Amino acid sequence: MQFPCVPRIPLAARSNIVLPCAFIGRFAPARCTGKVNRSTDHVLGPPWGEAMSQAFSTDLIPVADRLDAWLQNARQICGDCAFQLHKRFPFHGSIERRKIAGLELTLFSSSALSFNKFPPANQALENRACIVITQLQGVRQYRQAGKVAVLSKGDTTLIDSTLPWSSDCAGDCARLYLRVPQLLMESRLRNIKVPKAVRISGAGGLGTTLFHLATSLYQQAGAMTPEEGAAAIEAYLRILSACIGNSNRVLGTPGGGKDPTERVLQYINQHLTESTLSPAEIAGAVGISVRHLHRLFARRGTSVTDWIRAQRLEHCWKDLGDPRSRQKSITEIAYFWGFNDSAHFSHSFKKHFGICPRSYRLRHWPETREAHEREEEILYLDSRKMGHGKPS
Repeated sequence: MQFPCVPRIPLAARSNIVLPCAFIGRFAPARCTGKVNRSTDHVLGPPWGEAMSQAFSTDLIPVADRLDAWLQNARQICGDCAFQLHKRFPFHGSIERRKIAGLELTLFSSSALSFNKFPPANQALENRACIVITQLQGVRQYRQAGKVAVLSKGDTTLIDSTLPWSSDCAGDCARLYLRVPQLLMESRLRNIKVPKAVRISGAGGLGTTLFHLATSLYQQAGAMTPEEGAAAIEAYLRILSACIGNSNRVLGTPGGGKDPTERVLQYINQHLTESTLSPAEIAGAVGISVRHLHRLFARRGTSVTDWIRAQRLEHCWKDLGDPRSRQKSITEIAYFWGFNDSAHFSHSFKKHFGICPRSYRLRHWPETREAHEREEEILYLDSRKMGHGKPS
């Protein structure tokens, strides 16, 4: 069945990111002559570096060719990636590239898809980078080195470009990548270790400031002089360093200061969105043994895993009835709070509250159901499917 080509509002526009796109077409390494590539009928843009930005969108491409065109452009930036689609619906997406102070900013927006990235071995030092990812729309999961960061709009995470990593989302999403050379990042963070796949919340404080500055860098990239761009990047990295430092210091000295139970609960609350959160990780973070951790929860008449599940369910209950989360699907909400499987989430929710999540939500919003809610719920890829082994 051929789906009609229906113009869509770009995700960046729906995320309040103003994009004065210069070119709609396929990124090209050679000088633009204004000619058309007859094999694809996509107008070639000018070379990277000769314009304020480069842009690609599937809006004007036949539906059957959209995915291949988007992947072709994405691989020019991302290199060796294994992509996987979640739904059999018309694909749509866009890619925008800009530079500021010599650093690349790339805005990716697309339908639901996942990917595994496999960097080449033994990268030259000058090619090693830290990718700072800012989530502009939707909920997306990032995995690297055994850590998981689940981001919603406003959140930030960091990825080491030299190590394998993966990313997954349930629906439309947009994210902004800032590629920072590893040496530059390390020099600005000084004695702070660069974390991998750790969520920096954009819900308040410095995290919110970091988010707004990232979007401003993108919006104003073409309007700044080189000196202004360098100053803006320096300010951004300084705030990023403070955000990372705050998250590293939040627990204080292991074994000292706060009561162990208080430190455990604080760590759990701050990492509740990470599906890989485990007793061993919690115990190691607060400086106690796993056995002692289990004793602390046994005194409360529960277990570590039951406590974590109950806290996640309470947050899902709150979000499902929150008008600010009305545009998110049930699966996206569950995914954000650490549930990998929608069927397991639905069963746990009904067991805990006595009502299934869909029925509970319809109590609050009986008059409407979003299109993506009517679609078949996605069973999220569990950690085994999102592993980092190379595809055959």
